[in-house]
Amino acid sequence: MPRFASAGDEADGAVRWLMKRNCSVAPRQLLAFYLSLCLLALAIVAFFWMRGAPFVLPFAGAELLALGAALLTYARHAVDRESLVLRPGRFTVVCTLGRRTEQVEFAPAWVRVEPQHGDGSLIELSGEGRRAAVGRFVRPELRRALADELRTALRRSCSMAAA
Repeated sequence: MPRFASAGDEADGAVRWLMKRNCSVAPRQLLAFYLSLCLLALAIVAFFWMRGAPFVLPFAGAELLALGAALLTYARHAVDRESLVLRPGRFTVVCTLGRRTEQVEFAPAWVRVEPQHGDGSLIELSGEGRRAAVGRFVRPELRRALADELRTALRRSCSMAAA
């Protein structure tokens, strides 16, 4: 079994690679945490308001807005992923970063797999005038192994198609 890939259904003979961020908190959990933090902050603000300190409210509001903006940025990228699917005659790369999703399809026989700049850089897949950079969610020292695995799988796919 390849190191990074998972074998697909026997019916379609697909090999899949799914690389995503290692997120310990899901966006829903993050929202629940933020709302509970807002309630706690409002309770503290109400206490100080009743004690005669009305200027606590604007500062607490600014703090909660800044924290909310930071958590929103985190949540937007929590589901970032790269999905590669190799089927007979077709190699599909889907990259989702924030709200943007890019999909590129290649003919497996024409795909070149090489590093973008150096050994630890992203892996560039190119062919038929199209390009896709993958490996953002793989540690730099493991990108070479991923590139080797992709090359092997693409060669195997081409030899099976020729047979």
